[in-house]
Amino acid sequence: MGARLGQHFLKNPTVIERIISALQLAEGDFVIEIGPGRGALTREIIARLQNFKIAKFVAIEKDERLARALASSFQSISKHQFSNAQHIIIEGDALKVLPEISKDYKLKAISYKLVGNIPYYITGKLLRTIGELEHKPTLTVLMTQKEVAERVCAKPPFMNPARSRSLQTIETMVTLKQSAFNGMNLLAACVQYWADAEYLFSVSKQEFQPPPKVASAVIRLKIKDQGLKINDKYYKLVNVLFKQPRKTILNNLLLSRKSEARNLKSEMDKERIIKKLQKAGINPSLRPQNLSVPLIIKLSEML
Repeated sequence: MGARLGQHFLKNPTVIERIISALQLAEGDFVIEIGPGRGALTREIIARLQNFKIAKFVAIEKDERLARALASSFQSISKHQFSNAQHIIIEGDALKVLPEISKDYKLKAISYKLVGNIPYYITGKLLRTIGELEHKPTLTVLMTQKEVAERVCAKPPFMNPARSRSLQTIETMVTLKQSAFNGMNLLAACVQYWADAEYLFSVSKQEFQPPPKVASAVIRLKIKDQGLKINDKYYKLVNVLFKQPRKTILNNLLLSRKSEARNLKSEMDKERIIKKLQKAGINPSLRPQNLSVPLIIKLSEML
């Protein structure tokens, strides 16, 4: 069962406590948990929410047997529909159910928080689903694969090449590499457009039953602006820039232009792109990993 759905159940109470602390629970909170499994995190969240007068909890579990077992504990279950119960277990696929609940919350002008020890194979799809929601969670805390967590929370290294050269001692460069998680990437650029991403802490394999094959980590995403609309120009540019991340920013843009218009006069186009990059304060010879989200947004508006 667990292996079939990629489930690894968290068993360490200290880690559970740290996840709940990261949720910053408060009066009136509405919390959605994805993949509650056997309910180790679920029970603790509900216990905390019961201290507040107005609070609601929804858990979405895909495995029918686990959903039924949890429902028997909390005496409340629904299948693909929202309920007015204070605590509800929904049996279904979170990737499909979450947009339905989010839409319902939007109609009722209700803000909510999202938490989950999610199956690692759905991480990318889940983050994309959250990013496409019209009504996003104000705060999201997720346990995911450590490598993915680092990618989501990556930051660009120093933009100024001269400054970078002056700091190139082995110790400094190692520190920069670790702190920036190897620079900006496609996943980070997509998520950090709508959320501030924070790497909270790592979790060893031994804290799960059964132990996963890879290390884990907990991240927190705080929404930037609930009214932020999907920017097609931004996401199109992100896909262009990180399609071949080892190439320079200029070369990636030129390759994209050539594929769109094969009869383009490449030298003229190259000069135009260089001028636009320089106007945006971007060195054309740098790699995409050096770009921050604000710079990518600025560039998407100029190109």
